[in-house]
Amino acid sequence: MSSARAERLVNLVLCLMSTRQYLSAERIRSIVPGYADGAGDEAFFRMFERDKAELRELGVPLETGHNSVFDTVEGYRIARADYELGEIHLDPDEATVVALAGNLWDSPELAGAAHGALVKLRAAGVEVAETPAAAIRPGAAAGEPALAPLLGAVRTGRVVTFDHRRGGPTGELVRRTVEPWGVVSFRGRWYLVGHDRDRDDVRCFRLSRVEGPVRAVGPEGAVTVPDGVDLRALVRASAGPQPVSGTARVWVAAGRAAGLRRAGRERGPREHAGRPGVEIELDLRDRGTVARWLAGHGPDVAVLDPPELALAVRELWEAALGAGALGTRT
Repeated sequence: MSSARAERLVNLVLCLMSTRQYLSAERIRSIVPGYADGAGDEAFFRMFERDKAELRELGVPLETGHNSVFDTVEGYRIARADYELGEIHLDPDEATVVALAGNLWDSPELAGAAHGALVKLRAAGVEVAETPAAAIRPGAAAGEPALAPLLGAVRTGRVVTFDHRRGGPTGELVRRTVEPWGVVSFRGRWYLVGHDRDRDDVRCFRLSRVEGPVRAVGPEGAVTVPDGVDLRALVRASAGPQPVSGTARVWVAAGRAAGLRRAGRERGPREHAGRPGVEIELDLRDRGTVARWLAGHGPDVAVLDPPELALAVRELWEAALGAGALGTRT
């Protein structure tokens, strides 16, 4: 994903999450930075359709509807109740693009643009919460020193050199010279995708294995990203699927956690603690990851099986409550 598109998606997520209104495509076009620069109506709608598809692919609860029975134009918004994570951090690939927005929220590259988007929303008369992203917890970006310089190199089209540890923390440290195409978040980790000049091939590099400084070399505009390249597909193929270690049965409250329901397999309606809902089945690949995902939905989900997953979710809730109590005392 290019830095320009990532910035536009941040703006779109903030816009749709910051209002209870359904916003029409034309209204979104006029107030979300990144859309007004489109060449024309057709270009805008193609761009908007791609962005909506990206959000839905990542599990963002994007709703469509009308503000009143007299409103004939379909609008869009993000269901905050299905989206907010409280004090619980979700890995970016497990939640939605909001996790990407959250992880980049405190980065110099996008923080100014996100703040500007909120100002523009208010100026356009859209009802915006005072702290629309307060529930988004910045995470991976703060711990990846290579992220900012790599995003800068992607944006300016410059070649980069860096030392990368091959095969894990004890692997060989190798100098790489890469034409960067984009930075992708996948399974809670950040990856650089680009053309490795030393190997004359496309490669994906995990940012957590980059050691030392990232240096941009050569002139701006020297890197050309191939047309139609799918960065996420390249990372997905490089990382490979995690093995399924089991399944979990989870109750989900009616009308809640749409992304979670899409990720699982429905087993039928079920009540829990007097609330209607459905029972779903989830594949377990990483218990800690699934526990963080479920914990972020609070009382709208309940783990039915296995017991160790239910315990992991409870421990996350207790840790969040403890952190909140400490914050209150200070």
